Amino acid sequence: MQRPEARPRQHPEGAAPGGGGGGDRTAAAAAAGAMDPTRLLFQEPSLYTVKAIFILDNDGQRLLAKYYDDTFPSTKEQKTFERSVFNKTHKTDSEIAFLEGLTIVYKSSIDLFFYVVGSSQENELMLVAVLTCLFDSLNHMLRKNVEKRSLLDNLDGVFLVVDEIVDGGVILESDPQQVIQKVNFRTVSEPAAYGWTTALCLSKASPRFCNLPKSKLNGPY
Repeated sequence: MQRPEARPRQHPEGAAPGGGGGGDRTAAAAAAGAMDPTRLLFQEPSLYTVKAIFILDNDGQRLLAKYYDDTFPSTKEQKTFERSVFNKTHKTDSEIAFLEGLTIVYKSSIDLFFYVVGSSQENELMLVAVLTCLFDSLNHMLRKNVEKRSLLDNLDGVFLVVDEIVDGGVILESDPQQVIQKVNFRTVSEPAAYGWTTALCLSKASPRFCNLPKSKLNGPY
């Protein structure tokens, strides 16, 4: 019987047979590594978690806003972004949205909408923790009356709450009780700087942290 003729093994186009293709294999491995999705999952962690926090009324008008980087450098760009976010979220029951490459978590209460914004790679649970802390702190400070009029009447205190939770995009605190305690300390130490309305509101919310004399609490505010 005639034995079949041995033929050389066929290689894919561009590949070298045997050990001569080391360079090609190295290049291919590098290309595969560059497209490895696990590299995206293990990016260098950053302390700068939050890009923005803002509160809108039920018409989408800004009541408070803090931006922590230059993603939206001008007030006009910020308000345009806020309007886009409001239009996308105010009629939905979801608690998270993705817009313009950003991750947005949000919550509504009566006639207010609360938003926390992070990058597209940001951990959603971290953003939700900030949002929850913000809402619970204000709920405590405003004595469970989280609505537009009450918020505007105590806007100085609301800014203090935000500043105790996030500073420069870095999350400082996620415990509402700790936030209220720190805000009370600041208003008690410098009540005139924040207005008597804020000091009075916070002292009633957490009386054990308030050392203001009765003459001050009963005075003009």
